[in-house]
Amino acid sequence: MNRAAAPRIAVFGSVNMDLVAYVDTVPASGETVQGRQFRQVPGGKGANQAVAAARAGAQVCFLGAVGDDAFGVQLRTTLVDNGIDVSGLRTVGGPSGTAHIVVDGDGNNSIIVVPGANGTVTALREGDVRLLDGARALLLQLETPLSGVLAAARAGRSLGVTTVLTPAPARPLPAELLDCVDVLLPNQHEAAALTGHDDPEQALAALLEAVPEVVVTLGGDGALYGARGHEPIRVPALRVEPVDTTGAGDTFCGAFAVARAEGQDPESALRFAARAAALSVQRPGASTSMPTRPEIDAFADASS
Repeated sequence: MNRAAAPRIAVFGSVNMDLVAYVDTVPASGETVQGRQFRQVPGGKGANQAVAAARAGAQVCFLGAVGDDAFGVQLRTTLVDNGIDVSGLRTVGGPSGTAHIVVDGDGNNSIIVVPGANGTVTALREGDVRLLDGARALLLQLETPLSGVLAAARAGRSLGVTTVLTPAPARPLPAELLDCVDVLLPNQHEAAALTGHDDPEQALAALLEAVPEVVVTLGGDGALYGARGHEPIRVPALRVEPVDTTGAGDTFCGAFAVARAEGQDPESALRFAARAAALSVQRPGASTSMPTRPEIDAFADASS
C-alpha cells in the first residue's frame, strides 16, 4: 500500500513490557510449576493496537506514557521501529507499565497488569488534540485512567473522528463516555460483564442501545457485528493451530479499524481482521506476532 494514501489512525492508551512465562498448566493458588520458556515482549493494549494498525497499512500516531527506565526506552523504540509517530508519547518519572502473562499448553493466557507510567495519563496534553485532528479513527482501551480516556473520546467526537473503544479490562462505562463512542469492540467475556448476558447476541442487542455499532469477538468462534437498524453479521474464525493468543484481540481491533478507515464494508472488514488475528495466534508474543499487510493479503489468497 502507498503510505501517502494510507489512512491516519490515532491510538490513545497503554504501553507495557510483557513478561511472559510459558507453562504446560497454569498453577493453582499456592502451587509452583516448571516453566518451559520466558520471553520479554513489548505490549500493552494501546501499543498492541497501534502496532497492529501500522502493520495492517495505516499511518499511526500514539498517545500515552512510558517511565524513565530501561523498559521505557525499549517500548519507545519498538513503536518507532514500526513506523509509529511517538510525538504524543510522554516520558514520566518512575517505572513503565508491565504485564505479567502466563501462557498454557493450549495457547490460552492469564494476565496481571501493573500500570506504572500508564497510570499518569489522566488527561490530554497540549498538542495532543492536534495529533487527533485529521485521523480517520481513534482507538481507545481501559488500561489507562478513565479521565484520560474520556478526554480523548471527547476530543475525537469534537473533531468528527470515528472512535473505537475496547472495554478492557471490563468495568462499568459512564454514559458520557459511551456518548462519544462510535464502535464498541468487546470480547464475549467483556460483553457479558457489561450487560449481564452470556449469550453474545443478547449482549450485542443490549450494547446497541448505548452505541451505534458493536463488534463482539468470540475467540475461536469468530466475531459478531451489529449496527442499529441492521441485521447482525457473524464471521467465523479461520481454523488454525494456536501457539499464543496474547494480543489476538488487539490485532483484530487494529486490522478492523484499518479496513473500515479504508472504506471496506463491515463484513469485509471483519474478514480482514479475522485473517490478521488468525496469523497472530500462530506466533508467540503480542506485538511480535502481528502480521504485516502483505502477510494478511497473502493469507487471504491462500485461504480463499
